[in-house]
Amino acid sequence: MPVHLYSNENFDQRVVLALRALGYDVLTSLAAGRANQRIPDEAVLDFAKSEGRAVITFNRLHFLRLHQTSGGQHAGIIVCSMDHQIEALAKRIDDSIQGAGTIAGQVLRVNRPAR
Repeated sequence: MPVHLYSNENFDQRVVLALRALGYDVLTSLAAGRANQRIPDEAVLDFAKSEGRAVITFNRLHFLRLHQTSGGQHAGIIVCSMDHQIEALAKRIDDSIQGAGTIAGQVLRVNRPAR
């Protein structure tokens, strides 16, 4: 089953483009008409769930909490550490998704490698 993603407003557009180049369907908050509206994170997760998309975000703390309070009732949450090596970050995200099998109800943590 293909993984469809919804990038949170804070997510780097360059990473979105790199993920699309890897074959991912990524809907951005801007393309969804939901940018610059101060939409609460709970509503971001609800929207992604209604669209059957996993949220991808740099907002780690809030979305980890939302996972706990939602009881895993979502299409997936991918929390990432910012990395200026865009292609490498996109590859780590892809590797994490591929290694997880299904991500519905799961949190994937994609961390920047130790340097």
